[in-house]
Amino acid sequence: MPSAYYQFCFEAILGRRQIAFTYRDRRREVCPHVLGLTKGKEVLLAYQFAGDTNSGLPAGGEWRCFQVDEMHSVDVREGDWHTGGSHSQNTSCVAEVDLNVNPDAPQRSWAEHTRNPAS
Repeated sequence: MPSAYYQFCFEAILGRRQIAFTYRDRRREVCPHVLGLTKGKEVLLAYQFAGDTNSGLPAGGEWRCFQVDEMHSVDVREGDWHTGGSHSQNTSCVAEVDLNVNPDAPQRSWAEHTRNPAS
């Protein structure tokens, strides 16, 4: 079953909402684009447009890969949608894509998963 933060990311992608969270002791502000698994771990490819990084953030932002189990204090919020150059090329970030903000991109069927564990 997907983690709670994975489900938050999933809903944020569907609604094109921003996510703010703490990751490796730094506060990040991102627009989530691709969600899935790599080597059995939940991962998110997002465009980070604000917040802190270990290596510095270029003006305008850049693509970042996050392990969902290392995300804390997640806040899904309304705001402008930020994106970079095409993310349609293969990426090593997300090997098995569950959801891609681009509806024409290949992705696994979410029906294979439980979205609302309470129901």
